[in-house]
Amino acid sequence: MQPQVTAFFDDATNTISYVVRDPTGTAAAIIDSVLDFDQASGRTTTDSADQIIEHVTTEGLDVQWVLETHVHADHLSAAPYLQEKLGGKIGIGANITVVQDTFGKIFNEGTEFQRDGSQFDALFTDGDSFHIGQTRGDVLHTPGHTPACMTYVIGDAAFVGDTLFMPDFGTARCDFPGGSAADLYNSIQRILALPDETRIFVGHDYKAPGRDRYAWETTVGEQKALNVHVGQGRPVEEFVEMREARDATLGMPRLILPSLQVNMRAGQMPPPEDDGTSYLKLPLNKL
Repeated sequence: MQPQVTAFFDDATNTISYVVRDPTGTAAAIIDSVLDFDQASGRTTTDSADQIIEHVTTEGLDVQWVLETHVHADHLSAAPYLQEKLGGKIGIGANITVVQDTFGKIFNEGTEFQRDGSQFDALFTDGDSFHIGQTRGDVLHTPGHTPACMTYVIGDAAFVGDTLFMPDFGTARCDFPGGSAADLYNSIQRILALPDETRIFVGHDYKAPGRDRYAWETTVGEQKALNVHVGQGRPVEEFVEMREARDATLGMPRLILPSLQVNMRAGQMPPPEDDGTSYLKLPLNKL
């Protein structure tokens, strides 16, 4: 199966969201959606998600899944909004519970915050499968960037989230709590074991030096040959040394604190307080 893939690029966060369509019908999935957030004002808007809704409506698609490759640290998820407007089940990797436990403590969420993944409709483990109409999706657990990272292989297309970037940009950072450069290397090897012609769709693009346009589609064969971090069979020891040294120079993502609080709740805001307003916390000196 070769699903039809439509990409939506969010300029504010360099995130690519995808609508994946069963080529035999109208069934579809949405992967890694974005809720627009202005940090200075604390306001959310739905312009990015509304573009997806317009596409789904125009094409007459039946959304069956709203999938997250991981708990994003650089943008808020629009999954609940899209589910309300379009339907579908919200799915993520089962290790969301590890992330919820870690960041539940960092944000001092208390016992009322459930750390069992129950905010999501489906928790995937390695080897699980699902369907979008007649097209099968297979789930690979690909930790390293976070403990809960998943790759969704839908037909001939693999949606890798932040695990891999375009070949000229390399790989994801591994210095968030629960991250591991060695785990990331092993996860990438699983992706690179897919057939060379498998299409890879990345979760972000930042235009590597010398490239004048954004890009988000590559192949397993191109990654194996050209990825600047893992291509040409780079050994694990060399990769880990490079990745850890590089990560030590990186600052925290601009939206990490609001993103984690929302995304570990499947895109829901924290419960409103007694004035009816939801509040996001700003823990000091925790990250």
